[in-house]
Amino acid sequence: MPSAVPPPAEGGAGGGAGTVLLTPGPLTTRPETRAAMDRDWGSRDPAFIELTARVRRRLLALANAGEAFTCVPMQGSGTFAVEAQLGSLVPRDGRLLILVNGAYGRRMAEICRRAGRVHSVLETGETEPPRRAAALAERLVAEPDISDVALVHCETTTGILNPLADLAAAVSEAGRRLHVDAMSSFGGIPTDLARLPLTSLAASANKCLEGAPGVGFVIVRVDHLSGCADNAHAVSLDLHGQWAGLEANGQWRFTPPTHILAALDRALDALDDEGGVAGRFARYWENCRTLVDGMRGLGFETLLEDAVQAPIIVTFRAPADPAWQFQTFYDRLAERGFVIYPGKLAQVESFRVGCIGAFRADTMARFVAATEGVLREMGVESGAPAPSSSTD
Repeated sequence: MPSAVPPPAEGGAGGGAGTVLLTPGPLTTRPETRAAMDRDWGSRDPAFIELTARVRRRLLALANAGEAFTCVPMQGSGTFAVEAQLGSLVPRDGRLLILVNGAYGRRMAEICRRAGRVHSVLETGETEPPRRAAALAERLVAEPDISDVALVHCETTTGILNPLADLAAAVSEAGRRLHVDAMSSFGGIPTDLARLPLTSLAASANKCLEGAPGVGFVIVRVDHLSGCADNAHAVSLDLHGQWAGLEANGQWRFTPPTHILAALDRALDALDDEGGVAGRFARYWENCRTLVDGMRGLGFETLLEDAVQAPIIVTFRAPADPAWQFQTFYDRLAERGFVIYPGKLAQVESFRVGCIGAFRADTMARFVAATEGVLREMGVESGAPAPSSSTD
């Protein structure tokens, strides 16, 4: 049976104690996860070396990765892991094609530009999935110098879920390597590397795994990683170097985030108790449905169609009402104990509400009720956007 998720206490304006973080991460964590950080670890002690090995094994098991893969943890946020992934695994003489439909795909392109990796972009609108698999296959045939492809699984610019299985099959059939940013999906949306033909997948502790921020990781095929020595553009982001050190003596090359790793280990216990990724996936979908149904009942319109919406974060169009001001809306929700995210779209005013973290649908229902109260205080009569709202 899924474990109970303790509801955060009411109150706590501005992200303080008791606040519910309805964001894509960092997010609301369990007390026992935070309590796991109340111990100091020696980075070279056998107990910490075993902790590192155990977390690596558990993350591989979550992805059903098998012996063909290894898990390499990296200090820092998820972007550190993605930069290590691309800078270490894309050959210096290779060419990367990046599928882009949001800010995090564009960040991949910026990483490659700074790292001096030859790359090109296949971009679609922020409310559209990347080009269908057939179109991608045609691009790979037309450009045989493309060695690698990269994409974001769940693009939290909008909350869209990209069709990973179809795109992975197209890349594999073309004989190319695929690197995935699974930052906002890993642990919350099932990922089976025994079935998905990927070369690497990057994620972090503080998203669907519900750990604390400060450690990312890359799950990568050993046969590819073993040939990537001296490929990295940065010493601290050398994925091969980190892996080689861990395999040699179990130790991180540089000071590890000891407390954060301990919190992740405890967070993985909670994930197991919840019924694994499938159980968490079901809870997140319940959170998402409660949110979307409730906000639509207040007149709000979701940016995405339901068919491409992930149960991770939802983007809502801002109301057309002249009394609407996002900052006022944000501040008054924070006073009630709910922290949301501003929109990340240039073309349309919006805001985002996360569905992930240590809470259940009853908390989301309280958020909808709080939203209704705030709108009433602001004098906003309806959450409906202007009819001409568009992302084109």
